[in-house]
Amino acid sequence: MKWADEGETQVFAQQLALEPSILNAEIALRGDLGAGKTTLVRHLLRALGVSGVIKSPTYTLVETYQGQQGPTPLNIWHLDFYRMNDPLEWEEAGLRDVFASSGLKLYEWPDRVMGLLSAPSLELEMVVNLDESRSVKLHFDPLLWNLK
Repeated sequence: MKWADEGETQVFAQQLALEPSILNAEIALRGDLGAGKTTLVRHLLRALGVSGVIKSPTYTLVETYQGQQGPTPLNIWHLDFYRMNDPLEWEEAGLRDVFASSGLKLYEWPDRVMGLLSAPSLELEMVVNLDESRSVKLHFDPLLWNLK
C-alpha cells in the first residue's frame, strides 16, 4: 500500500484500532529512521483512547499506556530496540515479562532482538519514497486480521 501523507497514516491507524486482534497483538515495525514508525504508533494509540503525551521509547526502551478498544481496557507497550546490542539487555529490562503479558506490543527495530521474539502477528515494512510518501508492506495472517 502507499500512504501519500500523514493523514493516510492516521486513517490506517484508525482502521487498525478497530481490529479485534489488536487486543493481544505483537506488531513489528520496520523501516529506516524517519520512515514514520513512531508516527503510526502515535496515531494508533490516539485511536485506542490514549490521551496525554505519547513519547518515542528510543532512549527509555519501553513506554507503557492504558487504552481501550470500545469498552475493553487495553494494556499497551511501545518498544524501541534500536539501542539494544546484547540479548542480556533483554533479560535485564524484564522484556520477557512484557511479552508474556496480555495486551498490545508495538515494537520498532525487531532485527535487534532476532531470536528472542516469536513471529509477530502483524509486521509493517515502511519505506520513504522520493516524493515523501510511504510505501508500506504488510505481513499478516488473514485469519487474524481483516486488513486491506
